[in-house]
Amino acid sequence: MTECTHDCSTCGSNGNCEKQTREDFLKPQNQYSNIKHVIAVMSGKGGVGKSMVTSLLANKLNKEGYKVGILDADITGPSIPKAFGIIDKPKASPDALFPVKSKKGVEIMSANLLLDDESEPIIWRGPVIAGAVEQFWTDVAWGELDYLLIDMPPGTGDVPLTVFQSLPVEGIVVVTSPQDLVTLIVEKAVKMANKIEIPIISIVENMSYFVCPDCGKKHYIYGESHIDEVAYSFGINYVDKMPIDPTIASLTDEGLIEEYNEDNFKATFKGIKELDQ
Repeated sequence: MTECTHDCSTCGSNGNCEKQTREDFLKPQNQYSNIKHVIAVMSGKGGVGKSMVTSLLANKLNKEGYKVGILDADITGPSIPKAFGIIDKPKASPDALFPVKSKKGVEIMSANLLLDDESEPIIWRGPVIAGAVEQFWTDVAWGELDYLLIDMPPGTGDVPLTVFQSLPVEGIVVVTSPQDLVTLIVEKAVKMANKIEIPIISIVENMSYFVCPDCGKKHYIYGESHIDEVAYSFGINYVDKMPIDPTIASLTDEGLIEEYNEDNFKATFKGIKELDQ
């Protein structure tokens, strides 16, 4: 039987099939993993700072005392190891692969950590990429984690569909930017989330504004933000707005993202904590 897409309108069986739930397709954790919550960080398009948000959100949770891991599902564009300054290769046993721990204790698994040369491109077709992401769940010994963040590739293609069908994702953080396309970008992510019945925790608007270092005034480089209205229209309760901050780019380039101390995720953190209720 072909894999269900959860969209009965495209199914050739015309409803003559046994109703299957999302749980029927979930893959088991590795025997050495005990992960309490899985959260996907996604965007409707590339270039909005999704990996940066994933890294900083992991930092926030880690500083709050939680055990955190990042599964880098952006196989062809992995940037998480660079942000954390990780160059060590994962260790392996006959029945598991072990993530690499960052300087401050975030567990990380990324395709870039498996390459002899991190600049080498990964030229794989969609199903192979999706299979690799699945293996990062089933074959990696994550240990005890409170939260596993999944840095998704942009869009709504093979890999996001595999993640949402195969992994027990409890919530989604949508990353966007303050441009005219914001409503369309968010709407695509929301509609995908609705189809697979996974709630959206929050929207993070990156590059929302710039704070003048001289006068302290906020300047909306891309125009006044309307993300609150967009979130309200989709019934999303939590919104965070991240400033344009050159410090983040500098720390990322140096592999020191964990040294960033500003807290830009107060609303998202509240949404994540609701998973425990």
